[in-house]
Amino acid sequence: MTSLSVNTAPTIAPPGPFRLFWLEFSSNRGAFAGLILIVTMILLAVFAPWVAPHSPIEQYRDALLVPPVWTDEGSWRFILGTDDIGRDILSRILFGARVSLLIAVIVVAVSIVVGIALGLIAGFFRGIVEIALLRFMDILQSMPTLLLALTIVAILGPGLNNAMVAVCIVLLPSFVRLTHAAVLSELTKDYVLAARMIGSSKFRLMVRTVLPNCLAPLIVQASLSLSTAILDTAALGFLGQGAQPPTPEWGTMLSDATQYLQRAWWVTLPGVAILLAVLAFNLIGDGLRDALDPKLKRS
Repeated sequence: MTSLSVNTAPTIAPPGPFRLFWLEFSSNRGAFAGLILIVTMILLAVFAPWVAPHSPIEQYRDALLVPPVWTDEGSWRFILGTDDIGRDILSRILFGARVSLLIAVIVVAVSIVVGIALGLIAGFFRGIVEIALLRFMDILQSMPTLLLALTIVAILGPGLNNAMVAVCIVLLPSFVRLTHAAVLSELTKDYVLAARMIGSSKFRLMVRTVLPNCLAPLIVQASLSLSTAILDTAALGFLGQGAQPPTPEWGTMLSDATQYLQRAWWVTLPGVAILLAVLAFNLIGDGLRDALDPKLKRS
């Protein structure tokens, strides 16, 4: 009597959602490069006290406007050169990354929390509440972002904290409207109707049922808003309404460099740092969009 052979080859479990997300995200070369650049910036910012060759506020009166090391008059003592009062530009860029990136993260975190809360309220409480919130967001969005931020800082007074408040208010309407639109789309689906039929409270519907299904576009918007926060904060600093000297902030550093552009081009290197940070966050946002919603993936 012959025995039947049974195929006992182990079955390979399908990858989980997080692994699928990472495979999709990492396949986007631009997004992966942006992630590496941002991680590098964060590490340099965190370890700036040990990486930076000099103090960001120390002045070397014997080394005013020293060019970068790769020029004929450059010196390894100041790799990226010095500014008009002898401060090391590399050290100030590294410490400025701490200020600019931290501000961007705090501003976007506050904006997304408040925006989600207001968007959920507008989506669930229709009528006067919804109309009042959305019309107020329309008023905020009707003004140019930089002009609105300058108006708020002019009312509150110049300073880093007030600049953060202004940028928070500027970013708020996009999160409110995106959350509101996502909530209205989700409320028409069967799972929300089923949750209502079993007696779920409105708060549970908002937080536990609807909100998790609205997070994908909000995550993408948050990554793109980080670049906006960096640009707006730098713009306020450039106009003298943000971080005040001697705080090493990229926009403030560019403001101090305007009068030396023709004879000391290296004082504009903080602008390159702004460019790289904004570009990296935008690339990450594109990668998140493609990974979280394949239907929107570009050909």
